[in-house]
Amino acid sequence: MKLILSIFASLFLFFQSSDLESLRNSYSKANLSTQNTKDFIQLADKKTSSDPVILAYKSAAKIMEAKVTTEKNKRKTFVKTGATSLESIIKNNPANTELRLIRMSVQENIPKIVGYSKNIKEDKAFLLSNYSKQNAALKNYIKKFALQSKSMTAAEKNVLK
Repeated sequence: MKLILSIFASLFLFFQSSDLESLRNSYSKANLSTQNTKDFIQLADKKTSSDPVILAYKSAAKIMEAKVTTEKNKRKTFVKTGATSLESIIKNNPANTELRLIRMSVQENIPKIVGYSKNIKEDKAFLLSNYSKQNAALKNYIKKFALQSKSMTAAEKNVLK
């Protein structure tokens, strides 16, 4: 019985991590083109999970829908819905580094006029102070984000080695 349970748990963790990797990869490319944005939104919409990180990517996808929608009156709704959801997830999981990374990247890339950029400094400080505690995959992901980040200085990027 223990063997069956451990096999089931292993398979669950494997598929959970592959879901997360596919979301990370798609998210990191989403701002490169409209098609990449649409692909990320589609991928995120297909994910069903109660994992806060996957839910945060789904929230980011909702915000990104404002970028690609042709219905101008829906843009504000997409941003508000996604941002409210993302803030709620972070409030319930304040120590999760990847959630802070997602929020920081959203806030860096959303037009300033939207007014959703108040947590960039806080999230950057959180990422820098908690970087060493993360697993290798997340460290690599944070480094990739930092290299293209508009908010991180060269000195801060060097800390993430």
